[in-house]
Amino acid sequence: MTRGALFWANLALLVLFPLSWCAPLLRAGLLPIFGMAEISVMSGLHSLWGTEPVLAALVGVFALLAPMAKTFGLILVHAGRAPHLLPLASALGRLAMADIFLIALYITLAKGIGVGRVETAWGLWLFTGCILASLVISRLTAREMRG
Repeated sequence: MTRGALFWANLALLVLFPLSWCAPLLRAGLLPIFGMAEISVMSGLHSLWGTEPVLAALVGVFALLAPMAKTFGLILVHAGRAPHLLPLASALGRLAMADIFLIALYITLAKGIGVGRVETAWGLWLFTGCILASLVISRLTAREMRG
């Protein structure tokens, strides 16, 4: 992939990340006869902020700040403005994967307890795809810059 294609793929993440934050990650319900509530990154942060502000801040860093900082950093790298930011961008991408792990852990625990019902939604796949695409873009960018 050329540097230009990597630049445009990375630029697309500026739109896709915010979309994935508002998209439903999962549907959760206490009993099958009641409706399933859709939970997104933003609705989860909003709920957490009232009860667990420190946890909300951590999730905000992992889910919102780290991916966008990495995306903007890679834009600067692709533009030739700050090639020294590439190692930092790679580290930020790993932080974003922590959020995917937390969501997967939540789903596993909720299903294991068996009290309610939890189903994954399309936003989880979009958010995961954005994180993985960002990791691939940074890896390919590093390879492109080396040789």
